[in-house]
Amino acid sequence: MVIRCPWATTPLGIAYHDAEWGVPVHDDRKLFEFLILEGAQAGLSWETILRKRDAYRRAFAGFDPAKVARFAAPTIRRLLKDEGIVRNRLKIQSAVTNARAFLAVQREYGSFDAYVWRFVGGKPIINRRRRMGDVPAKTAESDALSKDLVKRGFKFVGSTICYAYMQGVGLVDDHVDGCFRKTGAGSVK
Repeated sequence: MVIRCPWATTPLGIAYHDAEWGVPVHDDRKLFEFLILEGAQAGLSWETILRKRDAYRRAFAGFDPAKVARFAAPTIRRLLKDEGIVRNRLKIQSAVTNARAFLAVQREYGSFDAYVWRFVGGKPIINRRRRMGDVPAKTAESDALSKDLVKRGFKFVGSTICYAYMQGVGLVDDHVDGCFRKTGAGSVK
């Protein structure tokens, strides 16, 4: 029997858990995708966002930050009518704002990957969590990332959102002990 983190209970959640959650990401487009999806998730379940992920890919130009950065008022109005995504004006506008800030970070650091991995010393933080109740909502690292992103003009990047982002893109491994996806490499806290 395969042991997983207890939150992975639906087919969509299990597929995401088994293939993506906690896997280190170094591709800027995928890092941008998770940034947009985590912001959209604020106040909602991750399962809701996973169900809408394909619609988000279509609506947000395959998560190409250069294209999203050029979205203007007519595109935003169209997206507000798109039932496949979360139709929240602030979240949609934040995706455009974040695309512009994302491109600025790429120009400054050469890639968003080079920028974001600095917050964990360039390698995943492997936490030892006996149960999901041991996983914090935020950490000193997510506080630092959030503060820096806000300073750079990003929106919907509070520390809790940033910690979920860090888990999703593998900056942090919070798979519980015993989960078959738990890794043994990286720094341990």
